[in-house]
Amino acid sequence: MKTKTILLASIMLIWNSGSLSAQTQTIQLSGSSAGKTFDGIGIVNGGGATSVLLKDYPEPQRSEIMDLVYKPKFGASVSTLLVEIPGDGNSTQGSMPSHSHYRGDSNFQRGYMWWVMSEAKKRNPKLSLDATAWSAPAWVGNYWSQDMADYYVSWLQGLREVYGLELDAIGCHNEKGVSYDFAKMLRRTMNERGFSKVKLHAFDNWGGGKMNFLKDMQNDPELRDAIDVVSAHTFSEIPLTKEQRELAEAMGKPIWNSEDHVYRKGFDCLISIVKCFNENYIVSGATKVVNWYDIAGVYPLEPYSHDPAMVLAWEPWSGHYEVRENLWGYAHYGQFTEVGWQYVDDGCLTLDGGGTMITLRNPITGDYSIIVETKDAKEEQTIMVQVGKGFSKGKLCVWQSTEKEQFVRKPDIKGGSFTITLQPNSVYSLSTTRGQQKGSFADIPTSQPFPLPYEDNFDAYDPQACGYLPHYTADIIGAFELVNGSLRQTVGSHTLSWAPEWHYYTILGDSAWRDYEVSADVYLNPQDEAAIMGRVCDVGSGYGIWAKGYYLKLDDQGQCTLVITRGKLDQKELIGDKEQQEAILARKDVEVGGEHTLATAQVEGIAPYHWYNLRLRFEGDIITGYVDGKQVVQAKSDRYPKGMVGLMAPMQQQRISTPYFDNLKIVPIY
Repeated sequence: MKTKTILLASIMLIWNSGSLSAQTQTIQLSGSSAGKTFDGIGIVNGGGATSVLLKDYPEPQRSEIMDLVYKPKFGASVSTLLVEIPGDGNSTQGSMPSHSHYRGDSNFQRGYMWWVMSEAKKRNPKLSLDATAWSAPAWVGNYWSQDMADYYVSWLQGLREVYGLELDAIGCHNEKGVSYDFAKMLRRTMNERGFSKVKLHAFDNWGGGKMNFLKDMQNDPELRDAIDVVSAHTFSEIPLTKEQRELAEAMGKPIWNSEDHVYRKGFDCLISIVKCFNENYIVSGATKVVNWYDIAGVYPLEPYSHDPAMVLAWEPWSGHYEVRENLWGYAHYGQFTEVGWQYVDDGCLTLDGGGTMITLRNPITGDYSIIVETKDAKEEQTIMVQVGKGFSKGKLCVWQSTEKEQFVRKPDIKGGSFTITLQPNSVYSLSTTRGQQKGSFADIPTSQPFPLPYEDNFDAYDPQACGYLPHYTADIIGAFELVNGSLRQTVGSHTLSWAPEWHYYTILGDSAWRDYEVSADVYLNPQDEAAIMGRVCDVGSGYGIWAKGYYLKLDDQGQCTLVITRGKLDQKELIGDKEQQEAILARKDVEVGGEHTLATAQVEGIAPYHWYNLRLRFEGDIITGYVDGKQVVQAKSDRYPKGMVGLMAPMQQQRISTPYFDNLKIVPIY
């Protein structure tokens, strides 16, 4: 009799369907079926200078963008944030200045990562904070060293003492291999200096061998004690095997996916993100999943400037920004769950008709949420959810996303056991919680091109207040910082960079610019070189930073050189003798990498410790270089007809130039 009553109630509660399907899948939620503790879903800020242009946005747009990502029950409402610990080196889209350029240096105002973390935490005090390094300054010497452990802890101390923020977890290094000794060393160092509560996760690699260390942890008690969480990247591409999952669970170690990638467009990105989150737990047992990355505060020219991010914010001069559909994929989790809830394993499964389902429950209140995606479903399907003891019997709100509409509230479902018909290629969140909303802001400024003419004498800044960084520059490698009313590249040695290095440079402007002049005053220290760049149309693939474009270089002995740079050089591209190679270089249909001198001149009267003016003019296919207003070089090249500008500190074998720049000007030629 009881069974008949439940079935009748279920039929009455069918939502968006007239009758029970013959293929109805029954799912029983039992209070005794509690799974692992939910450690959050979230986002990476870093792995490149992902917020370099966000820092320059005017209010209220800058706050609006942060609200859309981090404010609870408003937009994405992510529950965990992993940031890059800046280290001066390139780490995909650019570099961020370290708090310690050299041994003994300590400055916790440089850069903007402090601001990102503070603002995110201000919006959501429950936000879980995580961090790791992609690169490190040269003085560290070796990633797997006591110096690196000290470097990490000094950053933690600045975070605590200057900003009042406590990190919840930290990784050993981003995709830099494995060192058992370093994991033990970092754990000891954190314990000794007051950071014993910071969880250590390891080893954050990708590829088929990323979890091979698990077997060694079993046989090494010190290593097992040092590593609180086992972690790796891209479980959506290479999930954990059954054996790996069992090994981690036998040791009582949570499993985290510390960087996954969903490089898709439109609604496909939204639903794929939810599928990624669901399958990370169902298949790999991951209780925390962090996707790369949050806000595209980078120039469109840079790699991965669009598809991974949830907000596009590359116009600080106009205040314009765009919200991508995928933000609402995060919202389907973020607005319905909190760190500390528990997975309900009976409700975490692959659906018979295609798709996946995750159930999470607040162990204190009994509130619960169900997140479903039906990307792989071919037709509608019906599920019957039987809710047992320990679960709230309150009404369930229902929010749905489809390709046509994202994050739309549908009619509530009566509490208790229920039946729902799911449409294919949709995302659903059902929850006994309340307060969700599709947050938005009116009057987003219209898009505007980078303003021309443009100039900056670097005088009108409070360097400490702006993180020592001027408006609109995006450092690709190194640190171009405000110093005494000018801009200086302050990193003089090769960083421990995540990606292969090239000359140290920063860019700004518009990749559509064609004919213009760019000029800047340069101050040369002994053995320095300085350059200005133009028609920059590429800055590398994300692993490598070789630019495509032109630059005019001056050294402290008066040698002036006009160079075309064509990106990474593969020697296999240049075949034959010198004449044959020159013919290859001249061909428009072949993109041969490397740097090639177009013109050179010796300029008299140049010496260290003086200021000089460099000017680079582009007019059609004629490129002209000037020093102190006098033409010194000229060449003809139509290889790159448009692109951005830049400032460069050339790399010279064992050292990096550290020149000063001032009075930057960009003037169009009409």
